[in-house]
Amino acid sequence: MSLHDDAVLVLKSYEDQADLRQAYLDHLAEHPDGMWKSCHSGHVTASALVIDPEHGRVLLTLHKKLRMWLQMGGHCEPEDTSLEAAALREAGEESGITGLTLLPGGPARLDRHPIPAPCHCHYDVQYAVVAPPGAVQEISDESLDLRWFAYDEVAAVADKSVVRLLEATRARL
Repeated sequence: MSLHDDAVLVLKSYEDQADLRQAYLDHLAEHPDGMWKSCHSGHVTASALVIDPEHGRVLLTLHKKLRMWLQMGGHCEPEDTSLEAAALREAGEESGITGLTLLPGGPARLDRHPIPAPCHCHYDVQYAVVAPPGAVQEISDESLDLRWFAYDEVAAVADKSVVRLLEATRARL
């Protein structure tokens, strides 16, 4: 199964955000290359909020280009076999943490947002991953900083999309 086909199946089974979910499906139907950065009308990305439920905290990255505290995530790569695999890969690469596990239940949220040219938008499929006990993060080249925040600190440092992702994730715990 192609990554494009996997994304369509994931989105069809996602039960929330009906209008936005349909916009994702319409985009993929119109753009066979809609999974890749080369699709300048927009492309699907995969992200993951790294959580430590035992300590009530999340790991955020200070994005190097955007200079914002965000969840881990980014572009799909040809070796990704699924959206889940892409989100897990991105979370591991950007956090430096091994042994991350996906929170069951598929995507936690969808978030479509504009990006600078030459592309127009990201159709982000957002997951949550659980850090193993004693996880130690390691900053990547894509980040200016990497830091754990208590759940109640997130709204003060991150934008509303991260806050909504945290709320959706906590509702599943």
